[in-house]
Amino acid sequence: MSPLLDLLVVLLALFLVSTYLSWRAGRLDRLHARVDLARAGLDAALVRRAAVSLELAASRLLDPATSLVLATAAHQARTADHERREFAESDLSRALRAVLEQPGFREAVEGEGSALLEELETAAQKVEFARRFYNDAVATTRTARRRPLARVLPLAGRAPLPEFFEIDDVPPEVR
Repeated sequence: MSPLLDLLVVLLALFLVSTYLSWRAGRLDRLHARVDLARAGLDAALVRRAAVSLELAASRLLDPATSLVLATAAHQARTADHERREFAESDLSRALRAVLEQPGFREAVEGEGSALLEELETAAQKVEFARRFYNDAVATTRTARRRPLARVLPLAGRAPLPEFFEIDDVPPEVR
């Protein structure tokens, strides 16, 4: 082979490898962007659920003790720092189930509370879906970052490895 042909083969190989590495880095970047968007959606759903819970607590449809428990759980969920957020959101889920799963609860708030209950049920379902979507995005990103090429080369840049968001988000069954 001629030296010129050898040089062309090497340059073509370098071009193909750099194109593949660029594509992998771009994919990791898109996966991290997807995680960020999913996290924003999850945060919005959690804030909405806490806001509707506070609205229910302040609606005078509940007895004072139940209102206080629900308002406290919702407030803690809204103001929790990053480390305590999962625990506070799980506490809010349990408080909502304790309040809404009481026998005859729907009949007790029938009428003026129906729209609020529907809104709360919708908000709780959105939290469940948003958390599932976020955790799926995290799992996909973590899998891509575990590949040998991504571990050897810094294809993800300085982006931190995303963490799963695990809470008790079983929506309450209003009876």
